[in-house]
Amino acid sequence: MNNSQILKLIFHHDQRLDALADRNANRTKEQIESTLADFMKPDPTYSRLYFTATDLENEQFGLNVLTEYNGFIEVLEKGLGTDHYQTNKGNFSSLEETLSKLEYGEVIIIGEQNTEFDISSLHIDTNSNVGHLKSELKEVLEAGFVVIYKEQAKNGFDLHLFSKKNIYTNFFYPLQQMLPGAFRFFSINGKKFRSERHFYFETWTLDRPPHGFEEVFVETLL
Repeated sequence: MNNSQILKLIFHHDQRLDALADRNANRTKEQIESTLADFMKPDPTYSRLYFTATDLENEQFGLNVLTEYNGFIEVLEKGLGTDHYQTNKGNFSSLEETLSKLEYGEVIIIGEQNTEFDISSLHIDTNSNVGHLKSELKEVLEAGFVVIYKEQAKNGFDLHLFSKKNIYTNFFYPLQQMLPGAFRFFSINGKKFRSERHFYFETWTLDRPPHGFEEVFVETLL
């Protein structure tokens, strides 16, 4: 068992999709006024998953530091259920190849058909974050696409996934099947984060993780 390598899957379930964008932007007074029909409609929601990893022995951070990086990528491909990855640099059939072509802050779009959106409009730079692109991201998610950001980590990259559907279990179970040999696996409720110190909890309180930071074992049941 590789006790020195940690994989973290941070999840945010059922976040309000409308909250991604300013609902009142460019709307008239009449459009802003609530109606009974609007009130009765359930809010559309989306899910957000953040994948990151740590090699404690070598003090390195990023998914690419995993000894079982290739196996991890295979799990993601299986969970995504596609061999069609769209980027502003072209389309690819392999997730590993796609990631190798992207710079930090660039995105992969996944869907049953080719997107007509300007993919580069979703990119972020080192001075921005996904929150600066709420309207653009909301539009793509509502159209049914999955969006994955390649985000910079201290020693490589992490992956930030947005989906209108909750596809958490698509990844949880295949990652669980890599236990106990590949890494220690933590499933973390994103609502429990309070600071950057929490993000790197494994460096200071691995044996007693904060509330909501659950280690996954072979026998763990959801």
